[in-house]
Amino acid sequence: MKAREFDKKFDEGKEDISKYLDMSKARRPRQAQKRVNVDFPLWIIHLLDKEAKRLGVPRQSMIKVWVAERLEKTR
Repeated sequence: MKAREFDKKFDEGKEDISKYLDMSKARRPRQAQKRVNVDFPLWIIHLLDKEAKRLGVPRQSMIKVWVAERLEKTR
């Protein structure tokens, strides 16, 4: 499919264009990940788990969001 035809389908929004994409090669810019280990005291882990349960999210996801929010504030 030519780019012009793909763009037209996208712009019209009438058709799901995901079938025309090769998602196996998709990358999110500036979203490469690297594993890090952080040691927390048990009391922090317990509070993190309590808050994660209250929010209905995994502990790791909550930590990622909190760290990202804090870094955004310091920009």
